[in-house]
Amino acid sequence: MSPVRLAGIDIGTLTCRLLIADLLPDGRLKAVHAERRILRLGEDVDRSKRLSVAAMERVVHCLKGWHEAVGEHRIDGCAVVATSAVRDAANRSEFLALVTRETGLTVDVISGDEEARRTMRGIRSGLPAGVTGVLGLDIGGGSTEFILDRPGRQPVVKSIDIGVVRLSERILHHDPPTAEEIQRAREWVRQETERAMADMPSRAGLTFVGTAGTITALAAMAQRLSSYEPARIHNYRLTLEIIVDLERQLLGRTKAARVGLPGLEKNREDVIAAGAVIIRTVMDALGEKECLVSDLGLREGVLLTLADRLAAGRTPFTTQL
Repeated sequence: MSPVRLAGIDIGTLTCRLLIADLLPDGRLKAVHAERRILRLGEDVDRSKRLSVAAMERVVHCLKGWHEAVGEHRIDGCAVVATSAVRDAANRSEFLALVTRETGLTVDVISGDEEARRTMRGIRSGLPAGVTGVLGLDIGGGSTEFILDRPGRQPVVKSIDIGVVRLSERILHHDPPTAEEIQRAREWVRQETERAMADMPSRAGLTFVGTAGTITALAAMAQRLSSYEPARIHNYRLTLEIIVDLERQLLGRTKAARVGLPGLEKNREDVIAAGAVIIRTVMDALGEKECLVSDLGLREGVLLTLADRLAAGRTPFTTQL
């Protein structure tokens, strides 16, 4: 019997991601085709509460190409999700209608809690042996999710409205940021982290795991990779000491001076400093000294959730291809 082939698209505030993968009999995903593009759908949404025409057009143009790429594979189901920027936008219905009209894709706008649950499913699918209880951290463009997941218990999810785009647009206005802006950013992140974690159960014995673009970029920078190498990034152990050093380097440079830094993905130069501030401050606030990096996350969780829906005979969020 051939494996089930699935396609998933994550429309994020900063980045859009595509994954086509086979679901193997043992429940693992084997990637067939993957892409990601920094498209900044959430640009200025924090201020205007609207998706701009230019940002929507960028994403729709990308989705048209991905729709064709998906059509070249014999897939059994396709799911498309949107997160913080679309959740927050007053004109989200306009965007969703535009996507469907121009591409044929139907988009599921998921809540912060659902985003976190699917992200943890993706993380769980690739953890090293021996890791059981997990505190997951997912830093996005518009929000950050904390997911406490222990075997045999329901996950505990907290979402805060701070992401790399939102932090950059709201506070880090200068290039490079001023000391006052950095301090304000730290205070905001710390305050929201402590509020979100105040009623979390005990974190004793949990492994701190981070996913998404900021954390994987820092792992690539720590290793000075000349190109993105998932095998070297996935399950890399990123220490707080390394993060502090990278944060110092990034905050001390202009956006232009960050271009070409080893390991730093093109077009992430203007938000990576905000991302470094977020993870450094979160780890300080929680007393974490090391972050296990996961190259798996929401995309994989979207596919695993889609597989469940197909197995249960329910109609997935899909498109005719």
